[in-house]
Amino acid sequence: MMEQNLQNDPVKSPVIQEMILSNRIGCISAELAKRLNIAPERALELFYESKTCADLHNKNTGLYLYGNLYIADEFIREHEYK
Repeated sequence: MMEQNLQNDPVKSPVIQEMILSNRIGCISAELAKRLNIAPERALELFYESKTCADLHNKNTGLYLYGNLYIADEFIREHEYK
């Protein structure tokens, strides 16, 4: 019975996973907009162009396991070294 519930877990759906990731990216971008004093749209654009965002999408890096503020910190560090 428990195994059947795990197989039918809607949270494991790729569509749901993409929605969760999109929401996280929005939150991270809002934080970056505050920290960098830029428009949220610009923060989103910068984040999507970053290695940090690529790493967030790559399950092999494990970055998706970290909190949004940590990921924002990673972006800031990346941005400072450019």
